Amino acid sequence: MKLFSWVTKDTNIDFMKARKFTYALSFLMVILSCVCIAVKGFNYGIDFSGGILMEIKSENKIDLEKVRAQLSDVDIDEVNLQTIGENGDEIMIRAQARELNEKEQMAVVNKIKALLGTDYEYRKVELVGPQVGDELKKAGIIASVIAILAISVYIWFRFEWQFALGAMVGLIHDILTTVGLLSLFGFDFSLTTVAAILTLAGYSVNDTVVTYDRIRENLRKYKKMPQYELLNKSINDIFSRTILTGLTTMLAALALFIFGGDTLRSFSFTIVWGIIVGTYSSIYVSAVFLNLFDLRKSQEEKVVNPFGNVE
Repeated sequence: MKLFSWVTKDTNIDFMKARKFTYALSFLMVILSCVCIAVKGFNYGIDFSGGILMEIKSENKIDLEKVRAQLSDVDIDEVNLQTIGENGDEIMIRAQARELNEKEQMAVVNKIKALLGTDYEYRKVELVGPQVGDELKKAGIIASVIAILAISVYIWFRFEWQFALGAMVGLIHDILTTVGLLSLFGFDFSLTTVAAILTLAGYSVNDTVVTYDRIRENLRKYKKMPQYELLNKSINDIFSRTILTGLTTMLAALALFIFGGDTLRSFSFTIVWGIIVGTYSSIYVSAVFLNLFDLRKSQEEKVVNPFGNVE
């Protein structure tokens, strides 16, 4: 506990001083993420790419080279084998079959079973056609865009438009850097990954709203304090809460990443990175971004005339 005792005390860190560096860092991360996505693309899972996913288990340790040799006669574009768990007695077979319909994919599954024989237990078989995969991909993109817009509208109604714009910039920053890392490291991009991205969006905006609440409270409380100092004070006020919340959530996410197995690797990685980048962006993107506007003037105009027409 002594290691983290400092976060429970009142801090007085000049967060705003580093804003130019963090502007450049955030801009660089977003640009590199976009380049990585454009050049390398994503390692789409069966959900999006279409194909066959099988999980098989044996009583003994499975020889991947032997299985790969057995499946060499399968007439299909690409077959990938991946060990599941630590014992080596379970593997995942992923076969890309974008151009095959469901009937043809089932024929491939039967051929794989015939080649492998009866020495294995077939624990899972999934078939996704190319049309379904494309529809799921579009649905995932639409869901992410709608989530960003809905959150921004909510913050706009709860605060002011400057806050909504800051929250949107922060969310776009978090999502782009996350999918950029997923592309860089070649993690599976599936519906589970989309769920993790939406989860990190919720976590990030929760941190942002807590920070915004304190900024708005301090705007009303300290009417003479310069905006630079006020933003610094607001971030410092909730810094201990931000760190402690992030650390406790991180412990659970790290446990999932380490012990959750290959099936949850992409999901847990997205959550872990989401906690890190969400905490960073709530301070150095969404909050610091507000320094570009005259928040006190906006507050005064709202008080004078709540309908927006300054008299």
